[in-house]
Amino acid sequence: MLGVVVVMAVAVAGCSGAPGVASSEPRADEPRLRVDVVANGLEHGWDVGFLPDGRLLVPQRAGRLALVSSGSPGATVSPVEADFGDVYVEHETGLMGLLVHPDFATSRQFTTCQSRKAPSGPPEDVRLVTWKLADDGRSAQRVRDPLLSGLPVNPNGRHAGCRMELAHDGALLVGTGDAAFNGMAQDRSRLGGKVLRMNLQTGEPWPGNPWLGSPTPEERLTLTYGHRNVQGLATRPGTDRVYLAEHGPTVDDELNLVRPGGNYGWGPEGDPNGYDEDVPMTDRARFPEAVEALWSSGRPTEAVCDVAFLAGEQWGDLDGTVAITALKGRKLLLAHLSPDGQEVRRVTTPPELNGAYGRLRGAQRGPDGALYVTTSNGQDDKVLRITRG
Repeated sequence: MLGVVVVMAVAVAGCSGAPGVASSEPRADEPRLRVDVVANGLEHGWDVGFLPDGRLLVPQRAGRLALVSSGSPGATVSPVEADFGDVYVEHETGLMGLLVHPDFATSRQFTTCQSRKAPSGPPEDVRLVTWKLADDGRSAQRVRDPLLSGLPVNPNGRHAGCRMELAHDGALLVGTGDAAFNGMAQDRSRLGGKVLRMNLQTGEPWPGNPWLGSPTPEERLTLTYGHRNVQGLATRPGTDRVYLAEHGPTVDDELNLVRPGGNYGWGPEGDPNGYDEDVPMTDRARFPEAVEALWSSGRPTEAVCDVAFLAGEQWGDLDGTVAITALKGRKLLLAHLSPDGQEVRRVTTPPELNGAYGRLRGAQRGPDGALYVTTSNGQDDKVLRITRG
């Protein structure tokens, strides 16, 4: 069984005096970062996928896919013709995560996480769809629809989750949101509010999943549960650990040390007036077995999104740091980990990415070791390349 460890990471300035909260105040000796604009003219770029020839695929929430000519500043952006006519676009829901298959050089396949509307118009679900990119990169065709279906969707578009990551053993990890439905996150017979682990080619549960013997298909796919809205996943280089970013409500974006089978304590109770968010992110009173937050933001939240590792000698003393994008906070947060990766020593906010580019969403480490980040402001959105200054 794969010993996956997941960490939810986030930070908020001004909370350094609270228990379990790492300081986000920058130090005078903090290294400078360089930010280059690779491409612009996008609309809510949600993710970045790197192709073997150096080009980038960028899904846009409105149901469009862009091919960026390179990871260098001033790259050109071309549309990829593909049938996204059934994508349901509302608020946090639409065309979201994208993962380029490790065998892309021969298969030319990639998988998207996207919401689907029924022919009559209302939303049906969130699902994984596998595509094949044409040799010239101008179009893509569906080759498996769905790879997985039945992830919950709310007509108001809230809490769609939808981030994908490959573990070091090749398992596909999928972070999902609870779609703002009461009871969803605690119910292992439903796919919302979970981290799922499966086979990228077949969609079948991964060997060693905690509830592999369950008669319920959804439970067999589940790795962890009790999550509110999983928006970021990243494997730590050289380990089988995965770090995960998750939104809190009005308080407590969290950082948790997670193990397979863990319950992370989010579980709004039934409310006749709707989704009740007036509960703790990690509710130990109602779920005594819930894993206590390793670190939480306190108040206010930053609306954290994606996570990626800075890795390689070019990062100097930032090597091994977790980079976290923030939507509401409009910044990049850097979580400095202990050597074993099981605690955050401090969290800093680089001034170069503090409000300068607006809402930051996708974060991926490129083949060149640079960090690539997408903005999500709704017009003239960008792909940024970040390196040490």
